[in-house]
Amino acid sequence: VQLQASGGGLVQAGDSLRLSCLASGLAFSDNLMAWFRQTPGKEREFVAGIDWSSRNMIYAGSIRGRFAISRDNAKNMVFLQMDSLNPDDSAVYYCAAGRFLRRGFEYAGDYDYWGQGTLVTVSS
Repeated sequence: VQLQASGGGLVQAGDSLRLSCLASGLAFSDNLMAWFRQTPGKEREFVAGIDWSSRNMIYAGSIRGRFAISRDNAKNMVFLQMDSLNPDDSAVYYCAAGRFLRRGFEYAGDYDYWGQGTLVTVSS
C-alpha cells in the first residue's frame, strides 16, 4: 500500500494550495480518508476527513470554512483545497486511510496507512 502526497510548497499568507494524495495497493473506495498535519515537537493534528462516498466531511475547527476535502474514487485520489492560508497552517501534511475508524476521524491511531507527508510553509 502506498499513499503519495504532493502539492505542498512555500506560499504567502492569504494564498491557496491544493494538496493531492494518490493511493495504490488498497481498495480505495472502501477506505475513509483524512488529512492530518504536524509541526516539530507537536502531535499529529487532525485537519479533515471524508467518508467513502463523499457524503460526509468533517473538519477541525481551526480550518473550517477555509479548507475543503474531496475525493475521486475513480482516480484513487483525495484532495485538500486550502484557502486563506496563514502562518499557523505551516506544517507537514499527511494523508491517511482507514477502513474502520473505531473512535472517529480525529484519532490518528485508528488509521491503517499513511503517506510520506508534504511540507506547507506559509510566510507572513
